[in-house]
Amino acid sequence: MNQKTGHALIQDYLRTLERSPGVYRMLDAQGAVLYVGKARDLRARVSNYARPSGHSARIARMIRETCSMMFLTTRTETEALLLEQNLIKQLKPRYNVLLRDDKSFPNILVAKSHAFPQIKKHRGAKSEKGDYYGPFASAGAVNRTLNQLQRVFLLRNCTDSVFESRTRPCLLYQIKRCSAPCVGRISEKDYAGLVSDAERFLQGKSTDIQATLAREMAEASEAMEFERAAALRDRIKALTAVQSVQAINPRGVAEADIIALHMESGQACVQVFFIRGNQSWGNRDFYPRLGGAESQDEVMQAFLMQFYDDKPPPRMILLSHPPEDPELTAEVLGQRAGRRVEVLAPQRGEKFELVTNALRNARESLARRMSESAAQQKLLAGVAEAFDLPAAPRRIEVYDNSHIQGSNAVGGMIVAGPEGYVKSQYRKFNIKGTEITPGDDFGMMKEVLTRRFQRLLKEDPDRQTEAWPDLLLIDGGAGQVSAVESILTELGVDDMPVIGVAKGVDRDHGKEEFHRPGKRPFALRMNDPVLYFVQRLRDEAHRWAIGTHRARRAKSVMANPLDEISGIGAARKRALLAHFGSAKAVSRAGLPDLQAVEGISAAMAQKVYDHFHAKG
Repeated sequence: MNQKTGHALIQDYLRTLERSPGVYRMLDAQGAVLYVGKARDLRARVSNYARPSGHSARIARMIRETCSMMFLTTRTETEALLLEQNLIKQLKPRYNVLLRDDKSFPNILVAKSHAFPQIKKHRGAKSEKGDYYGPFASAGAVNRTLNQLQRVFLLRNCTDSVFESRTRPCLLYQIKRCSAPCVGRISEKDYAGLVSDAERFLQGKSTDIQATLAREMAEASEAMEFERAAALRDRIKALTAVQSVQAINPRGVAEADIIALHMESGQACVQVFFIRGNQSWGNRDFYPRLGGAESQDEVMQAFLMQFYDDKPPPRMILLSHPPEDPELTAEVLGQRAGRRVEVLAPQRGEKFELVTNALRNARESLARRMSESAAQQKLLAGVAEAFDLPAAPRRIEVYDNSHIQGSNAVGGMIVAGPEGYVKSQYRKFNIKGTEITPGDDFGMMKEVLTRRFQRLLKEDPDRQTEAWPDLLLIDGGAGQVSAVESILTELGVDDMPVIGVAKGVDRDHGKEEFHRPGKRPFALRMNDPVLYFVQRLRDEAHRWAIGTHRARRAKSVMANPLDEISGIGAARKRALLAHFGSAKAVSRAGLPDLQAVEGISAAMAQKVYDHFHAKG
């Protein structure tokens, strides 16, 4: 067995390496992957690590920890780059740059499966028939654009089932945001014209649309169709308002992603602006995890490859800093897009101004994040001191329940850490236990914690990942804390710090009492920042649980028993409700009465009757 480590070990590998493109992995003593890299010439690249000196602190530390290596040769350097990124995404090595935000970006979909196309927000696979426009930086950016499109083009956003069931125009028609095709207020041909105009707008041709609307308004006025002229005037005013509030609309850049990187104190912020149809469709910031002391070109290349791993690149990408290998990067992105992709780091002109603006945003965003992170670290250290924890917690889980007299009961869990609330880790638990009596908060908490920690014990019994909390905060006093302690002990988790946050005298904010297993309750002074921090955590958990409960309650209120019967679509449902007046009346109807409803066959009537009269 080879006992060598570090550069001596790497020197031994050199004897067997080929001078071909490929990917190498550096592993520690436990077999965990430290780093994944690609090379045009594996032997030449790995020989750099065999030198005993001349490395940065980060590379030197990585070499010292290396106890074995793995190699895969490829036919081309392009294949090596693609394989490298797949392995980084799968293995998440400690010393690689890693993009942690994997949320998809929303698009606008003009659905074409209906005679009157619907316009709506879409996220995920583009499997539905229609035209897609995006990406947009956020749901907010999509919603603002949809709102603008409604004002100007009067397109419907209702679902097909709602469209089919309408008998009179909805509120959107009344406030001039829909042309009411559902009740025949506009012909199919005229509606198709509105759809065409909306798509031209999304393609950046709004000036042509405005000229066309102005000409139509003039023609309507000459023909003394004053009501139509007034409607066209309102649409022109709405379009003018849209054009006046749109920010950063470049004249010379029709389609591009603008990507700017700022690095400081071992941290990085990447700002991405989306330009489509000569319009800005928002921006989003990213904070990739760094291995330590990477160069800007290394971070930029890693970001580009991971960012475009699951989304098609635009025709042009404007960068604040060129990537490590610009030609290879452009080639790989072009393969993913199925067409040529320009990767530029402009030095002058409008493109340079766009990049400069994005870079300023990246610099300011990173400064804010570092300031907030420092304050958060101080608060977490204060929590450790206040509650006698061995170290500042990196993951705090806060639990709360919500119900109304036991109905629609849910449990909520929020997560906070060094970077604030970790909303992607929030969880909701629909209370399923049939033996829990209405309003039994202890029973609900037992179910929530049992489900949560059973899953943790199954997925990570050795507590190797960051999924395990360092502290549990429970909304409640000594009774709740004692119950939680017994639940965790029963599960074999007997070393988890638990704090109960109970309202103090007169149930006032600021007079909270804190309960710990086997210890006397205590309070923090009124102006203690840790007290305010714990209050905010408790209130956020309460907000999350209440919101989840309201959503579940609303869903149960809107639920219709007829929706559960296969074969009952919108038309048959409408016929049954029109005939009987309510779903309850349908459930009480006899078989002959059901067969008398227009559109309900004998077989369907039998199915509806059996659904409501099935023997337990």
